Amino acid sequence: MEFRDKIAVVTGASRGIGAATARAFAQQGGIVFANYPDHDADQHREMIHAWVSDAELDAERVIPIAADVSDAIRVQAMYAEIGDRCGRVDILINNAGINRDHTVIKMTDDEWRQVLAVNLDGTFFNCRAALPLLSDGGRIVNISSVVAHTGNMGVANYAASKAGILGLTKTLALELAGRNITVNAVCPGFVNTEMAQTVPPDILERLRQRVPLKRLADVEEVVACTLFLASAAASYVTGHSLNVNGGMHMM
Repeated sequence: MEFRDKIAVVTGASRGIGAATARAFAQQGGIVFANYPDHDADQHREMIHAWVSDAELDAERVIPIAADVSDAIRVQAMYAEIGDRCGRVDILINNAGINRDHTVIKMTDDEWRQVLAVNLDGTFFNCRAALPLLSDGGRIVNISSVVAHTGNMGVANYAASKAGILGLTKTLALELAGRNITVNAVCPGFVNTEMAQTVPPDILERLRQRVPLKRLADVEEVVACTLFLASAAASYVTGHSLNVNGGMHMM
């Protein structure tokens, strides 16, 4: 099993891409710290227990752990707990993210700051706090977005945060190369998650038509790319952003 007894941290692991990623690591033998936010903590923890049960996973391989990623003190405390329990981290997946969509002229200061705080600050805080525990030869994979490359109407805060993640990824790749730690990003396009199901059908169809492959990505297609970058097979890949967008953006 590719990740047998590797210690992985996955942020935003209660649902969507984060839950599917954490589940995949556990299914391939990893021990996963599944992060969820302090806000509505009981609900998020139950969601983690639900997917662990549905996948018939050994509960000891998935450890729910709470921390708002936008709070540097809470993130530091989370890694202190992980260090006490395991002594190391082998893989960090920065997935936690939110959106607060409005055009720039209608976007409030709070909407701008909330998205940057969770998406970009949260990625930075987790990387910084994890580094003392991160094994030489370890892996960091940051979840960015196609809009980091293309922009999109009404998502200035989200696009800026995801573009910032790409800059952070490249910088960390340079800083950590001496420890043989690779740092990469995955840039999904439109993905068929719970969030997508809340979009009105006519708008969802317009989104599909923007994709050359004429469909949304399955969550597992994003997860497969994330696991590749976290695996031994990607040992010579670092500072890279992997596009998983059905052809919406080609580099």
